[in-house]
Amino acid sequence: MTENPFYRLAPFIQEYIYRNKWESLREVQVKAISTIVDTKNHVLISSATASGKTEAALLPIVTDLHENPPVTIGAMYIGPLKALINDQFERLTGLLDETDIPVQSWHGDVSQSKKTKFLKRSQGILQITPESLEAMLINRHHEMGRLFSDLRYVIIDEIHAFLDTDRGRQVMCQLERISRYQQTPSRRIGLSATLGEPEIAMDWLKGNSSTPVSLIEVRGGSKVELGLEYFLIADDDADLESHEELNTEDDTLDFDDSSELEIEDTGVFYDHLHQMTQRVAKTLIFANARGDTEDIVVNLRQISERKNLPGFYHVHHGSISAPLRESAEEAMRDTTKKSCIAATITLELGIDVGQLDQVIQVNSTHSVSSFVQRLGRSGRRGGPTRMFFYSTQQGEKDDHIGKDMPWNFLQTLAIIQLYLEERWIEPPSIPSMPLSLLYHQTMSTIKSHTELLPPQLAERILTLSPFQNITLDQFRLLLHHLLEIEHLEQTEIGGLIIGYEAEKIVNNYRFYATFEDEITYRVRDKSREIGTIQSAPEVGSTIGLAGFTWRIVDVDDDKRVINVVRAKGKVKTSWTGGGIQLHTRILQKIREILLSHTEYPYLHSRASGMLSSARNLTSKNNLENDSILPLAPNRFIVFPWCGTREFSTQMLLLDSLGMNMPSSYSPYYYEISHEAETIEQVRDHLAEIIANPPTPSELVDSIDDIGLGRYKYDRYVPTSLLREAYSSDFIDLDGAIESLRNL
Repeated sequence: MTENPFYRLAPFIQEYIYRNKWESLREVQVKAISTIVDTKNHVLISSATASGKTEAALLPIVTDLHENPPVTIGAMYIGPLKALINDQFERLTGLLDETDIPVQSWHGDVSQSKKTKFLKRSQGILQITPESLEAMLINRHHEMGRLFSDLRYVIIDEIHAFLDTDRGRQVMCQLERISRYQQTPSRRIGLSATLGEPEIAMDWLKGNSSTPVSLIEVRGGSKVELGLEYFLIADDDADLESHEELNTEDDTLDFDDSSELEIEDTGVFYDHLHQMTQRVAKTLIFANARGDTEDIVVNLRQISERKNLPGFYHVHHGSISAPLRESAEEAMRDTTKKSCIAATITLELGIDVGQLDQVIQVNSTHSVSSFVQRLGRSGRRGGPTRMFFYSTQQGEKDDHIGKDMPWNFLQTLAIIQLYLEERWIEPPSIPSMPLSLLYHQTMSTIKSHTELLPPQLAERILTLSPFQNITLDQFRLLLHHLLEIEHLEQTEIGGLIIGYEAEKIVNNYRFYATFEDEITYRVRDKSREIGTIQSAPEVGSTIGLAGFTWRIVDVDDDKRVINVVRAKGKVKTSWTGGGIQLHTRILQKIREILLSHTEYPYLHSRASGMLSSARNLTSKNNLENDSILPLAPNRFIVFPWCGTREFSTQMLLLDSLGMNMPSSYSPYYYEISHEAETIEQVRDHLAEIIANPPTPSELVDSIDDIGLGRYKYDRYVPTSLLREAYSSDFIDLDGAIESLRNL
């Protein structure tokens, strides 16, 4: 009979479990403890948010560190956010209270004195960000053996946030660089609630090691309760008005909840949202952009003031100062008071904000993965998983089917249904030529060693798993280019060192990050820091930040500091962000929804009416039979029903045929202007492409500014290599041609 995993844990952990009144170990913990104890494998743990994944990894690891103390740092936890590391630090500290195992969080907000004290002993558990680990590899190269030679475990939390990013590939490079100082490489434990294809994550986690990967996958079985309502935003953006053709009767939440209260439906979005937040104690609102969270909180606060109701609203995003974000998190954990946070991805990744009564999403997420992650924030402690969606649409009717179609609403529906019906989540996209990272790791490795001969450098870089598809000739081309632009210099003995032009880049703390670091201004109210914005407004003007309006008192451009005072009124502050990347399955699901007659029980009155309107628009324009429609003489609209990569490739193909493409961009359709007078003539031209398509390289050659600025260090990579990478990683010729055939 297999021994109960509980009794395989250290006695002080058993006591901790009793003291915290755990009824039993959860399924994922039982499986993980046995796998970690009984095998030497890497382990990938995939289960729902709040299912106990972190403890599943930590409990057997801490047991091992306690029973067999390592002579160096024994375990390392890598997290994507400083706030998540801080949150886990508090949980881990409580677990280790009765041991002599030291634990230290390590990022830019941690004092140097605490770091120095931990390094002197260099044992226990280190919790760190990828950027701080990069700094350690560069600046403490000669101490790597002393610090990590007995490193046994590396926990990578929220692994889905790393998989298809340069930051995640940087983590793999770091672990493989550290392994050179170890007789026995560390075991890697990956944690995630949202994995589309676990096999890809398992390959990523394995990297260049020979250690196999064990998969522990536990699917949640909790009840899912959803609601979705639609509102049309007036052009002046002052209020959100109901659609003139839709039912505006009073609505009631259809969550199964005995405390359910009726919502007075005035047809105004913020009124509806305000009532939703007032009816329960704890609400987490997700929006996709920082500016949207600001708008939400400003409007909710103003409604509360107008109605003499309590205002308990907070903003939480990456441009809010850490003290204000932490204050918002504390308010949510305070069980004696109501509170509501409007957040971006900063609260998507598992930071503990206590028991939530409801999670609200304003407008569609960009992926099924993000929806599932946010959905998982509710339903903790055995309750149902509950999420309410708002879909909003800007402006009036345009007599243009592309602009009239409620795409965001349809995308919301498609994402929900893909998960409910199929449990489908986007697979990660792993590039074969991550050139920006190649530059970064090349410079980081040279900097850490001071000087390396080219063969030594090639051996260290090209054996790292993210660069397994980079050839020696391609790497040699990069090095020659870096010598030409003086980012590298060659010594008399032929060694490579950091060149004059790169010193100011590599010696700056911003170099540790592989993502583009925003150049920002800090906004201060007297001595209190409010947050950051990307550019300095004029003195006397107003900005919105942290859900309040601020008047600019003065601007210090040298120190990049803006001093403000509180002001009245409603203003917007915008931040730049990345483009939307949609998977083909989402677009295909949208089309399926439009062509079906399925009714969705979670749709509220206006949302149900909007779905009927969208289907009527589809039928009226015969979109079920034809995805190319005329707009005007020699002008057509095309609905390719494919994802971003195939979509952009298809636009390149049409451009190569001489079809004029508009400068404005929609991820759902495009317009073309051409000498063709009929749809059949357009099809004839498309048939030419299908019969004789250009090669990916020929398509890429037609792009002038290929990839420049796409990733942080692309500007230092030879254009010929950028074109090869773009052709390999961003062109989907087969998918684009298949989509054209369907047209």
